[in-house]
Amino acid sequence: MTTDALELPLDVAATRPILEQIANKWTVLILSVLCTQPARFNDLKRRLDGITHKALSEALKRLERNGLISRRILPTQPVGVEYTITALGASLREPFAALYNWSLANGTKLTEAQLAYDGLRRH
Repeated sequence: MTTDALELPLDVAATRPILEQIANKWTVLILSVLCTQPARFNDLKRRLDGITHKALSEALKRLERNGLISRRILPTQPVGVEYTITALGASLREPFAALYNWSLANGTKLTEAQLAYDGLRRH
């Protein structure tokens, strides 16, 4: 078995709580941004088109709690906060990049499949 293959049977009880923490759109996108450089809250909000203030705040707290990012208070007026990816968070860079590249390569196919499915359901 290659290292890329999923182990069967799947251990859902062990992996579900972890995947619930990292496998959502904002987590993937936030960590992808922070992989390139540290960022302040408003910079992240600008770069993540569509995220609300509340959703970003909650996601950042969750990521910090899970050890995927660190938060540093900056000695500025007003006080600023900078978020940086941790080594644990950076270890997700390769799988997230693969997922991101897959979405770019296959987004059109998903849209086509959805349209075909919806077309069959209308008839």
